[in-house]
Amino acid sequence: MPTRTLTQRAPSKSGPSVVIVSVPTPLTGCCGGVSELEISASTVRAVLDQLERRYPKLHRSICDETGAVRRHINLFVNTQHMRDCGGLDASLETGDVVMIMTAVSGG
Repeated sequence: MPTRTLTQRAPSKSGPSVVIVSVPTPLTGCCGGVSELEISASTVRAVLDQLERRYPKLHRSICDETGAVRRHINLFVNTQHMRDCGGLDASLETGDVVMIMTAVSGG
């Protein structure tokens, strides 16, 4: 996957991009057992909106009742944490990968 530096920019006027959503193993049961989903979306927020419509159980695992990303979930666009590249409004391009990462803890 090519690496690109992300910046907050206006979504593409040509319509949504097709991006890959990488689902971690503990959450694959929420989306039919698959680890990668193709989603048409121009921002991270739009990815979450699509997940809410298509995979509500997965969306509830990622977001709380207010729609905010849960504290123990991290979202990355390619190699950058979404908060470092525009947050939920970070724009996406075709081929970008949105990775869902769950926090790991233990002792």
